[in-house]
Amino acid sequence: MKLIEVVADPSDLNTLVSFIAEQHGALDYWFGQVVEDERQSIRMLVADENRQAVLDSLQELLGDTRNARIVVLPVEVVLPRPEPLPEQDEDKKPNGKKSTGVTREELYHQIEKGARLDTNFLVLVVLSTVVAAIGLQENNVAVIVGAMVIAPLLGPNLALAFAATLGDRDLIRESLWTNFVGLTAALVLSAAIGWIWPVVDPGTEILGRTDIGLDGVALALASGAAAALSLTSGVASALVGVMVAVALLPPTATLGMMLASTQQELVAGAALLLAVNVVSVNLAATLVFLVKGVRPRTWLEKRQARQSSVWAALFWATALLILSLTVYFRDWISG
Repeated sequence: MKLIEVVADPSDLNTLVSFIAEQHGALDYWFGQVVEDERQSIRMLVADENRQAVLDSLQELLGDTRNARIVVLPVEVVLPRPEPLPEQDEDKKPNGKKSTGVTREELYHQIEKGARLDTNFLVLVVLSTVVAAIGLQENNVAVIVGAMVIAPLLGPNLALAFAATLGDRDLIRESLWTNFVGLTAALVLSAAIGWIWPVVDPGTEILGRTDIGLDGVALALASGAAAALSLTSGVASALVGVMVAVALLPPTATLGMMLASTQQELVAGAALLLAVNVVSVNLAATLVFLVKGVRPRTWLEKRQARQSSVWAALFWATALLILSLTVYFRDWISG
């Protein structure tokens, strides 16, 4: 559960109490004092399944009121425990379903950070590329896992899937640009490392990232779905396992080092693995966001988002089908 605090004119708060706090089943609510600018606050204790409906109603009622603010606050524990609300009828729930454990707004705030192209992102890309390249050269699994956990490239890919689900064109552009810059920087840096420190005899860790089968496609899909599910359910700690399972940096570093080290026969495998991971993460995450009911708030935005998400899902599904066929025929020819 969370605390939703609304700061607005006292006259607006009376409407909020009668319409939202009571009809949407707030577990409890209380008023704050009127502050110097003649605004007043109300805090509502809201269960997870009702939080999205409350936020949507608040935004509709307050509209473009300039001096109103909505703040979502975390709750560690409530004592004594609030009594559970009676089950609502299905037709009174938003879209006939309970909302996800995390609201659309909370997801946006969390995921949008991963799409930002800033100094921290670039530094993480450089550091994780160096760590991955050293681990690959030394055939050291522990070092490679360290590069996986840093995982700066997972953020913009999840943001791209989330943006496609909402039909948010600005976030789509930002995610694509950040993804492109991150992958390019990692590829160029790993190629430079491979030129300075050529790979003469590839170890098992490098060879493992130049060979992919259909089981690798299934693993990437499952990992992408787990990443989106961990975000929508509020269990972000599970992302660490996803970072290791569907790593994007080691295949990128392998590709760059093989390009620079004249190991051309291994380049195609590394590029194929990287492409499969990127496509699978986006396809699986998009489908999970759709299934979990992540939608825009207004009718017009929903219509635009429906078109965007359908085209995105078709694009990623087609790309994955082509890559899967490539993997199949590559294994068939080599075997």
